[in-house]
Amino acid sequence: MGKPTGFLEYQRELPPDRAPLERVHDWQEFHDHFPVLKLQEQAGRCMDCGIPFCHTGTLISGMASGCPINNLIPEWNDLVYRGLWREALERLHKTNNFPEFTGRVCPAPCEGSCVLGITDPAVTIKNIECSIIDKGFSAGWVLAELPLKRTGKRVAVVGSGPSGLACAAQLNRAGHWVTVYERADRIGGLLMYGIPNMKLDKGIVQRRVDLMAQEGVKFVTKTAIGIDISAMQLIEDFDAVVLCCARPSRATCPSKAAISRAFTLPWSFCTPIPRAYWTPGMPTAITSRRLTSTSSSLVVAIPAPTVSAPPCGISVRVWYSSRSYHGPRTPVRQTIPGRSGHVFTASIMARRRPRHVLVTTPVYT
Repeated sequence: MGKPTGFLEYQRELPPDRAPLERVHDWQEFHDHFPVLKLQEQAGRCMDCGIPFCHTGTLISGMASGCPINNLIPEWNDLVYRGLWREALERLHKTNNFPEFTGRVCPAPCEGSCVLGITDPAVTIKNIECSIIDKGFSAGWVLAELPLKRTGKRVAVVGSGPSGLACAAQLNRAGHWVTVYERADRIGGLLMYGIPNMKLDKGIVQRRVDLMAQEGVKFVTKTAIGIDISAMQLIEDFDAVVLCCARPSRATCPSKAAISRAFTLPWSFCTPIPRAYWTPGMPTAITSRRLTSTSSSLVVAIPAPTVSAPPCGISVRVWYSSRSYHGPRTPVRQTIPGRSGHVFTASIMARRRPRHVLVTTPVYT
């Protein structure tokens, strides 16, 4: 235990987020890191209690308690407090394939299970985890680790989401030849097309995918199993097949009619931004405005990475929320042609005066 009285001397602190007026201009992450001394203080709050519920993942009354992958949290907290960052990284990697993902988007049931949380705010476990792996990448400690011996067995993993990537990483380190199939144009599944960039930068996802490729994992994109490749062909070509598939569909909603009238699934908002992020020269700004006047025009400036970027159109959605309209919000879409300087004037052709306008990611026309 690094500091027996740390939880008495230090209060829980988290690094401040970027200012809202600053972060609305881009899609970058808005969480910052603490300086090293602050992180060591926060790690020193860990009590090294006799029964560390934080790393004992289990279900209690149907709810998650503790880390489901059994991270050795008290151990790497102690190592961080003592300044042994590389040892902390090794301890973190013993149980976690992708701490750079979990350190950003995990709901952190470990903090909810922290014994210190009984009387005081819990230890900042998630923030410390993210800082360990980010320091590891910046220091060049995270490198491709090739298996010592190949078994000659070939395994197909269908789906490249978090479970598919973790499965592929473990099988590859065991010495098998692994091929990951993904129907989208990018590897990552939910990590790439389901989580907003402000919570998980897509460059971080691609960095891990590139590292796995160096370790020998083969990735095949734009390939739907059952359409481009039959299931029987997979069984014939591989010694084993692992299904790690998601289903981003509307099947879980009560009725398709209700969806068409009143709902827009969040997947449709999450997907266009990463696609624009990876398209060279494509603007990625989204503007959201609340209209308070009777004007039916909206001027939107879309920044472009280069002056020579080609003209493009923008898709405008208008939600009606005037007091006289009590039904579901009905989106009306328009495509506005691009102008020089990437400044667009959107004339709203609406039956009722719109109260809110959302300009989605521009696409080339």
